[in-house]
Amino acid sequence: MNKVQVLLSAYNGEQYISEQIQSILNQTHPFISILIRDDGSTDQTVQVLEQLIKIHPDQIKLIKGPNVGVVSSFFELLRAADTEVDYYCFCDQDDVWFDHKVEHAIARLNSSIHTEVPAMVFTSTYLTDDELNREGTWPKPPTREPSFFNALYENIAIGATITMNRSARNLFMHSRSVDSQKVLMHDWWFYLLISAFGTVIYDNMPSMLYRQHSNNVVGGSNSLAGKLKSKWASFKRHTGKDLLHKQASEFNRIYGSRLTGDQKEQLDLFLASRTRFVDRLHYARKSKLYRQSKAESLLFKFFILIGFI
Repeated sequence: MNKVQVLLSAYNGEQYISEQIQSILNQTHPFISILIRDDGSTDQTVQVLEQLIKIHPDQIKLIKGPNVGVVSSFFELLRAADTEVDYYCFCDQDDVWFDHKVEHAIARLNSSIHTEVPAMVFTSTYLTDDELNREGTWPKPPTREPSFFNALYENIAIGATITMNRSARNLFMHSRSVDSQKVLMHDWWFYLLISAFGTVIYDNMPSMLYRQHSNNVVGGSNSLAGKLKSKWASFKRHTGKDLLHKQASEFNRIYGSRLTGDQKEQLDLFLASRTRFVDRLHYARKSKLYRQSKAESLLFKFFILIGFI
């Protein structure tokens, strides 16, 4: 039977973390352990976790660390993870998993690929308010297949829904150390990594309740106003500060020599200097990179032409 380890980064999560952990313990898949890293909480999170560990000492382990931020915290969890388990799940502190989440993810991975190939599955969610009242499915299904050409421009994989195999973790572990300051989010990094060298699977069956509240680091919305606000905030975060370029450059530093064909060509093209308008026009014509929305892909090309990306 496949063994699974859930990797949970906690920070000031005293309000909801017990409910989340209970939903993990209630999974239909029996062989699950939970590794938690507290990212320097200042509330009662650690005390809540220590009480849970007393009840479930064989299933839950806690690492106490300084506040390093969500990306570095998850990377620390991956480095400290059990090397003998078959699958790893990213987990947030304030959601609730359906009891079939892990079992279904393993079934999709086992039926779709060989275990030696880096692979991950991610799903949609049910968006909820802070009391878990459902507000619809989120996000919309991808209109195009997940791919490296999409991952350079956009992250479509919600971290808390990701399950990856041991080969995916090994690919991360057996490479040069990544500078987390150049990574937009841990889930985005693994979408990039696994789409480049393995298999990325999307499952449209929601696997969890994605709780939205005032302290969410990253959130979703199904309302038109909420979507527009989220998209505009995303564009401002990821374009004006050259963050997409920094992340792609870091990926190239670590993995560029392993890429071949169109992947290497498109990454080099994206990273090339475009100081003149003719260079930007050439890139807009040659680029195969895309976002899931055609309108957003066109907007990105416009930003490229005016030198904003």
